[in-house]
Amino acid sequence: MERSKTKTRVWVVEQGERRSRSDYLATEEPLEIRLTNPQRSIAVTMRTPGADFELTAGFLYTEGVIQQRQDICQMRHCVDPQVDGTQRYNIVNVTLREGLNPNLASLERHFYTTSACGVCGKASLEALQLRGCAVLPATLLIDANILYQLPEKLRAAQGIFRLTGGLHAAALFDRQGTLLSLQEDVGRHNALDKLIGAALLSEQLPFDDLIVVVSGRSSFEILQKCLMARVAIVCAISAPSSLAVAIAQEFNITLVGFLRGDRCNVYAGVDRIQGYSPAC
Repeated sequence: MERSKTKTRVWVVEQGERRSRSDYLATEEPLEIRLTNPQRSIAVTMRTPGADFELTAGFLYTEGVIQQRQDICQMRHCVDPQVDGTQRYNIVNVTLREGLNPNLASLERHFYTTSACGVCGKASLEALQLRGCAVLPATLLIDANILYQLPEKLRAAQGIFRLTGGLHAAALFDRQGTLLSLQEDVGRHNALDKLIGAALLSEQLPFDDLIVVVSGRSSFEILQKCLMARVAIVCAISAPSSLAVAIAQEFNITLVGFLRGDRCNVYAGVDRIQGYSPAC
């Protein structure tokens, strides 16, 4: 928790007056993920320190580098004496299972950028199909009135957000609306990777009968990661992107956006939501 927030001094200007007070910021630092076999740096992401091993495991899983918990032999922060001591906790070294030969070509976009020039949406969807991602069954159902309660439950559980006002969250709920797990980070994708990674390390994947709620918008990468974790219902407080909707439609994911108060927009998989009278 301590490394997740940074104390600072701010000046509050209000009604013609200025006063000084202390405040907290959400900490943002780089995390480099390195493999030891083969020896290679595979990603750098700007994240909030904390749950670094969960973030690393979730990233490796949702990017298709590993398939199961047993593919990771060891994770540890950097112990290289040539690296400044304050930065060692910003590097995680991962040793994979002997004989595992992951395809790392798709990870090149993760060096400070998430837009791969020249890669179109159609190619992105085909890449998910080539990974063997299957269409999700329509067995999970949720009542609309339970769905409406999830954003407030997510917000109430965001401890660091209450201090800083500057963090995204990804949360896991069951079909009764019970909060099972929550992770926070300055990055939406990182919060989701932490959530999925924690479940992977405790061998609680896949999320077949569970719902994921993210605090911001839903993008291609949010849906890609949820698909890898087998999430059938994905909810966001804000809007989805066009590629997020395309993934949801292709793989039968219920995608909910603008989930606020007693309303929402459903962009795909509306039949999983019950407890209302359809007008058309």
